[in-house]
Amino acid sequence: MFGDLMGMMGKLKETQKKVEETKKRLDSVLIDEQSIDGNIKITLTANREIKSIVIAEELLNDKEELEDFLILTLNKAISKATSINEAELAAVAKEGMPNIPGMDMFK
Repeated sequence: MFGDLMGMMGKLKETQKKVEETKKRLDSVLIDEQSIDGNIKITLTANREIKSIVIAEELLNDKEELEDFLILTLNKAISKATSINEAELAAVAKEGMPNIPGMDMFK
């Protein structure tokens, strides 16, 4: 019994290390998003850290339009980054979970 418990603890520690490595790797995965008209371009990491925002000159004259486009484009980019982040971390977690009957959390 204790051997199984020690084995599970070792596997969980290994999985935790893999999760941390995956989080670090996701810092280098870049997501590019742009507004419908291409006047705003945003790049962020899969960990949802904004790396760059490029705004076309013509949007600088209309504050409300700029704000609207920024919100829409940032939300799309964050949504994509979140999907990638969650999928990658879930895959690592599922791979490292011990096989415990009734604990099929990652189907």
